[in-house]
Order: sequence, then structure tokens, then C-alpha cells
Amino acid sequence: MKYLRFVRPNTIENLGAREGFFCAAYELRGVPYLENYTSEQLEDHLSWFRSNLTIPDKFSRSKSKGSQHRNTAGLSWFKEDASEAIGRSYELISLLQQNGYPIEVIRTERVGYVVYEDDQQVVAEPFSDTPI
Repeated sequence: MKYLRFVRPNTIENLGAREGFFCAAYELRGVPYLENYTSEQLEDHLSWFRSNLTIPDKFSRSKSKGSQHRNTAGLSWFKEDASEAIGRSYELISLLQQNGYPIEVIRTERVGYVVYEDDQQVVAEPFSDTPI
């Protein structure tokens, strides 16, 4: 199976991986004086994801005490057959790009050590050769 990850150039501190597109979306949401039309579209997209995409409960293989408070290595990927979520992602990406946020699509079959999985997505700690 192939997996997709939507990223921007900013890297995640202490991980070296690029931030996912939701980081850009929430950054845009905080822009003062954002046009009403853009703000409404953004909220519509984010609301859809909150209602239709499970927030993973695990981002690391670690089971040690306090591991949830440390930087974790798990990265989120969409499964290639999560067509509705991917379609909505491209709509959100278009909005982000219109507002100056460059977003790139990464595709791979080797996401890493899977620590969470549902019908639409996986979270995986990347292998050394996983594109991040």
C-alpha cells in the first residue's frame, strides 16, 4: 500500500521531519485580519477533519512513564485509499497555497514502524530511508 503525507518546509524540532499541513492550517487560522471568506473556508475544512478523522492516541512506540510528554517520532500518513480525506486535504492545501504556505506531497510504501492505524491513516516512526 502507498501512503501520502502533506508537508511544509518547516521542520519539527529535534526530529528533522517536516511539519504536516495541519500546522500550516492552524498557523493561518491565527493570522490577524484574515479575510472572512478565507477564514470561513478554513474553518469548514478544519471542522470536517475534526468530525471525520480520528486523532491518533499514540505517536510513539515507547511505553515508558512520561513518554507522552517528550518529543515523539511518529508521523501521520494518509492511506492511499482514503479518497475523501485526501480530496479534502487537497482542497485545504489549495487554500493554504493561496495564502503563501508551500505544501508538498510525499508518497511512500515504507512509512516505518506503525504505532497507530485506522481506516484512513497510520502513524509511524520512520525507518532511516523513509522520506520525511
